[in-house]
Amino acid sequence: MTRRAVIRGTGHYLPERVVENSWFEGRLDTTDEWIRSRSGIERRHFAAEGQMTSDLGIRAARAALDRAGLTPADIDGIILATSTPDFTFPAVATTVQAGLGIKRGFAFDVQAVCAGFVFALANADAMIRAGQADRILVIGAETFSRIMDWTDRSTCVLFGDGAGAVVLEAQDGAGTSDDRGILSSDLNSDGSYRELLYVDGGVSSTGTAGQLRMQGNLVFRHAVEKLARTAHTALDRAGLTPDQVDWLVPHQANMRIITATAQKMGLPLDKVVLTVADHGNTSAASIPLALSVADGQGRFTPGQVVVTEAIGGGLSWGAVVLRW
Repeated sequence: MTRRAVIRGTGHYLPERVVENSWFEGRLDTTDEWIRSRSGIERRHFAAEGQMTSDLGIRAARAALDRAGLTPADIDGIILATSTPDFTFPAVATTVQAGLGIKRGFAFDVQAVCAGFVFALANADAMIRAGQADRILVIGAETFSRIMDWTDRSTCVLFGDGAGAVVLEAQDGAGTSDDRGILSSDLNSDGSYRELLYVDGGVSSTGTAGQLRMQGNLVFRHAVEKLARTAHTALDRAGLTPDQVDWLVPHQANMRIITATAQKMGLPLDKVVLTVADHGNTSAASIPLALSVADGQGRFTPGQVVVTEAIGGGLSWGAVVLRW
């Protein structure tokens, strides 16, 4: 028998404030049409004043627990992916842990920007396989509206705030690609591309939070090639092929990137979960948000093959293959 990490429940939370593309028209040299044509984004959510990343994460975690039919007492650990923590330390995961009333187990953050949830999911899978935990909350939560340069129309129109979560639970499998749960993962980073996507501040450099900077055209070119490659690698490791994929749940960064990646994988768009139009790019929250939305709509059925993939600052990128 092989110990597998199976998704028991999903959940998400979006701040109440919805910001349509038209909001930017009076502030920047841009239009709704310009934003839609270049990104596919129509609206996004912004956190309220005083609403922190941990607040979003707690709401998403509770939603995932409710859908799983579990309580916080059933959770052995929390791994939270974010690039916009409440504080330099402690980890946002510990604040979520306290907010859920959990006083045992572990809680820590993972920082791989937009690829953070994929990295967190792979780490949680490894811990469950190793027998270190039976149930882990894996969360992606971001308040990217706090690090935007509101004079830069090429970046500030792309991002939004939100959180998504999944409950991973240990279950026994036969050790084949027919098992339910996470079947494989592929993680990559190349720090030589740091200046393509970064925040120009930090504790040991400027002592400030800084603002997001991105060379969009170069990121696009790397994204399409690297996302398709990491998905194929993860599928190979799982002993599966692209024609066996039922759903692609990509990082919701840009509709053009999503479309190009799906084409490289030979997947039609009706097999791709899309939330970018309504949420924008929520960084590490985008994949768990999309998983939760699709799950809530009943789009996944047991036994289906789901591929998630993402790329973010670092550059860091990766993919996870799982059977629902």
